[in-house]
Amino acid sequence: MKFFSRGEKPSWMVSLIPFIFLIAVLVVVIKVFGADALSGGSQVALLMASGVVVAISMIFYKIPWKDFEEGITDNIRAVGTAILILLLIGAVAGSWMVSGVVPTMIYYGMKVIFPSIFLFATCAICALISIMTGSSWTTIATVGVALVGIGTAQGYEPGWIAGAIISGAYFGDKVSPLSDTTVLASSSAGTPLFTHIRFMMITTVPSFVIAMVVFLVVSLTHEVPSSVITADFSNDLVNTYNISPWLLLVPVLTGVLIARKVPAILTLFVASVLAGVFALIFQPHVLGAIAHDTVPDRSLHLSFLDGFKGLFISYYGSTAIETGNAALNDLVSTRGMAGMMNTIFLIISAVTFGGTLVGSGMLQSLTEMLTKYIRRRVTMVSATVGTGIFANMITGDQYLSIILTSSLYKKLYDERGYEPKLLSRSVEDSATVVSVLIPWNSCGMTQATVLKISTMQYLPYCLFNIISPMMSIFVAAIGYKISHKSK
Repeated sequence: MKFFSRGEKPSWMVSLIPFIFLIAVLVVVIKVFGADALSGGSQVALLMASGVVVAISMIFYKIPWKDFEEGITDNIRAVGTAILILLLIGAVAGSWMVSGVVPTMIYYGMKVIFPSIFLFATCAICALISIMTGSSWTTIATVGVALVGIGTAQGYEPGWIAGAIISGAYFGDKVSPLSDTTVLASSSAGTPLFTHIRFMMITTVPSFVIAMVVFLVVSLTHEVPSSVITADFSNDLVNTYNISPWLLLVPVLTGVLIARKVPAILTLFVASVLAGVFALIFQPHVLGAIAHDTVPDRSLHLSFLDGFKGLFISYYGSTAIETGNAALNDLVSTRGMAGMMNTIFLIISAVTFGGTLVGSGMLQSLTEMLTKYIRRRVTMVSATVGTGIFANMITGDQYLSIILTSSLYKKLYDERGYEPKLLSRSVEDSATVVSVLIPWNSCGMTQATVLKISTMQYLPYCLFNIISPMMSIFVAAIGYKISHKSK
């Protein structure tokens, strides 16, 4: 058997070369750039690995360039909507903060969410909202940001706060019929949507309950900070922003749009425009401070152009508002659409790598090699879960990971006589929930950017996301509610 065989697709051994190269380059990138690795170094590493795939395939296997171009183009087209959503999330994050919407939610939230149950309540709130919205990203970018402020004021570690937010948001996203990833996983595996959701409850509910119990225990044992600290946090918010219940109309109206199943792009666009209008009405002094890079001053009379400039900066650029409280300053600073550019760069680089792997046939070769050694049900589910996680690492995108994992194992599950719902559940238990735990994945990078808490900092506390893959394998091992297709 020749190592290189022209006219055929690359063997599994050859297919490993780009991955080994990518891992080696990423190790150097992380060592050199550290926390700034995702600012461009990791993206370049992915593009270089793509070049290795193309070079090997074109030189040794005579695979035409058009195959790679088609694979890359199809992948970029598939994530086009996600890129637009990312930009709008940046606009929402900036406008909701500057308009006073998020500060108002923080202000009132500190009065109704008790520190002794904060993590438990946070997880439950995010789960409920994510079920209704079908979007973990939207939940985290709006309510999640406010909950970070509340938890910070109550003395919780950032990692625990983000872990509770993400656990709840991804649970809701996973079981919501409105979720694009849930629909994608069920359709990719050929499972009816509600059949997929019902079967997924067997692994999802126990994972969520375990996470909730841990969050409750940690909350009950949390040492509540002095009420003076919380009072100072509230006073600084009031001194900086015009806090008003009227500002809560923005999230309420956004919720109405979501309930009416308005597409995510339109909902986020309207949410950012509404926040902009409220910013002009309630926070002209904040917009003026942004426009002139000064401290907010209510006594100054600002022109319409100043307000317009400050508002547009909040949509697309970075804002830093002086509140007199260092922790609060960091919380209310925003990065707008520009803050999402590294993530978009990452997505494009990741899907380029994924496209070259598909176009070259390398991904198929690796899968065929892997399936040769799958004999038992638990091994099959474990391989599916492992592939979902691995796909997130190499493509950097949960949507591609869902599609790739489903397509790679669909035939195997059918040949072994298992219903497609087992495949769709295994994919959701891995490709969907683990994406946020990988720093260079679009989900991990997005949530770290939005919450201002690094992926590695919150990773150990995303209990639901960590437990779900293991629960999927455990249930497969005991065979609970798993049956073969009726003939």
